[in-house]
Amino acid sequence: MTQTVFIDGGAGTTGLEIADRLAGRSEFELVVLGEEQRKDADARRAALNDSDFAILCLPDDAARDAVAMIDEGSKTRVIDASTAHRVASGWIYGFPEIVGRQVVAGAQRVSNPGCYPTGFLALIAPLVRKKLLSRDWAFTVNAVSGYSGGGKALIGRFEEDTDISFMAYALKLGHKHIPEMQQKAGLTHPPVFSPAVIPAFRGMVVEVPLALEAMRAAAKPEEMRAALAEYYADSPVVHVADEAPGELLIRKSDEPSDRLTLHVFSDEAGDQARLVAALDNLGKGASGAAVQSLNLMAGCKETAGLRV
Repeated sequence: MTQTVFIDGGAGTTGLEIADRLAGRSEFELVVLGEEQRKDADARRAALNDSDFAILCLPDDAARDAVAMIDEGSKTRVIDASTAHRVASGWIYGFPEIVGRQVVAGAQRVSNPGCYPTGFLALIAPLVRKKLLSRDWAFTVNAVSGYSGGGKALIGRFEEDTDISFMAYALKLGHKHIPEMQQKAGLTHPPVFSPAVIPAFRGMVVEVPLALEAMRAAAKPEEMRAALAEYYADSPVVHVADEAPGELLIRKSDEPSDRLTLHVFSDEAGDQARLVAALDNLGKGASGAAVQSLNLMAGCKETAGLRV
């Protein structure tokens, strides 16, 4: 049976990429509002309440307003791509590999993970759970992303000012992704997060450096790689590299991808390690993750419409 999907905020980058992944699929019918209807609260309210699924691709406050428009007892199941509900009670975190596929499949309301937290949690959460890394360590996270993750304003800035080659930000700390990183990994301390943007439209590398010789009861790098490989063995989306490449590249010509690749780099003695996640910030970091959750919730093949 065909199920209806309303993408609220479908004109933005994330919404457009979700629609692209759903194009031509007989399992879903997109509910599309015209430009004037999108500005009409009654039309939006009707679309939100009458659809089988609503995917919110909105700023945080607008996402909260959209959820408030959904009547109590409505059949509509929600996937929120914003930050608004990622650590809120009553919402399931939309990372099937971390919270469980059946948990996502049965959820009424799902909050999409952030792009940076996706890489961080994919690396750290399984290792903390297996006690190969201590939850009370003060982790640091270094990351670079394509500029599409910043929405229309940042996209416009990078496309207009082609002289920018690197932009570090959140220099006063307190980035909005930190609460979900800490909560979903079960950490005692919030990680120190150092994000940056580069002049590529898509792509992301997230790194967690580890001074293993200074860490109490930390596992050796080869043990961490083996544990991650075992943890994601049945995942069609997350892959653990067997060998460490000599370099990692983000190319401006990279095609959309919903794949997430994890690497464990180390020195010969195993005293230091660099855990690295490579992904498309618009794929597993945003739109691909939303479609993966939608597939599970709708009873479809998990990777339908995805590029893995």
